[in-house]
Amino acid sequence: MRLLSLVLLALTLATQYPLWWGKGGWLSLRGLQAQVQSETENNEALTARNNALQAEVQDLKTGISAVEERARSELNMIREGEYFVQILPRQ
Repeated sequence: MRLLSLVLLALTLATQYPLWWGKGGWLSLRGLQAQVQSETENNEALTARNNALQAEVQDLKTGISAVEERARSELNMIREGEYFVQILPRQ
């Protein structure tokens, strides 16, 4: 009877090991789930960024005000008849 109990315990342990620590086991699955969650969050952030860039491209294609705003802020351009005033900080 004691031998049978030891054999059954050994078989139980032999079947449980791959479920918990083997390739494709519980611990491996938890690590993969964490990785999937991280990549999902990264994809959502990139999708939001792409949507913002797409909206900006559409605005630049259709509206003149966006082109004018970009020219003023990035290229420091002014219209004819306007004056450019720059205030320097004190040193």
